[in-house]
Amino acid sequence: MLNKIKLWKNQQQSSSLHERMLQIEEQPVPSHVAIIMDGNGRWAKKRALPRVAGHHEGMKVVRKITRLASKMGINTLTLYAFSTENWKRPKTEVDYLLKLPEEFLGTFLPELIEENVRVTMMGYKENLPSYTINAIEKAIQDTKDNTGLVLNFALNYGSRAEIVDAVKRVLNDCQKGILESDEVNEDLFSSYLMTSDLTDPDLLIRTSGEIRLSNFMLWQLAYSEFWFTEVLWPDFSEQHFIEAIEAYQNRQRRFGGV
Repeated sequence: MLNKIKLWKNQQQSSSLHERMLQIEEQPVPSHVAIIMDGNGRWAKKRALPRVAGHHEGMKVVRKITRLASKMGINTLTLYAFSTENWKRPKTEVDYLLKLPEEFLGTFLPELIEENVRVTMMGYKENLPSYTINAIEKAIQDTKDNTGLVLNFALNYGSRAEIVDAVKRVLNDCQKGILESDEVNEDLFSSYLMTSDLTDPDLLIRTSGEIRLSNFMLWQLAYSEFWFTEVLWPDFSEQHFIEAIEAYQNRQRRFGGV
């Protein structure tokens, strides 16, 4: 009897998701969605599990949300996987986080290729272990010709460092005579950032109840819509993602205008 009830609930949930997806398709979806995947450690602590268990569970959510974003026709999904500040965490946790790309892409890469997803990365490869870099570079190479969703991992990434480095490169090009100072504007500066090949995010999602940017895409998020939720990342579901997209579609974007 309990199995029948569970099956009925799953069928109802699937039907509801399908109906909401059809409604979403009637309006423009955000071209670029960025997510700060927060709350893995707290999820594990609530269950008296090691923090790495939360990161492992969060990896499963990445798969679900990537599939859904691809199905929705979203062009780019940027995931804040590891920040330049995360090195301060306990070594066992850092080591596990840096092994996740190898584990994740090792099992999920064939599906990404089949789904026409293209993998990219932004961040600093310096200090990253070879197994992390090799896993990412293999995924980038194997999906480089795909034309669907861009799955962009922000790995060993920090926005302030990115901006400072961009300023240095602009100054260097000015000193070399490649640029004139009066040529420098917002569009040109953006071309010196790690996201030069991407559009700015239309929507930022952050989980776990934290309401801050945590040094993530500070320049690129200037006019993005923000959506915050108390839900911890390992509990983040397709329904939550759809809710975020619905909220975005119900907002009027003015970009500083009236």
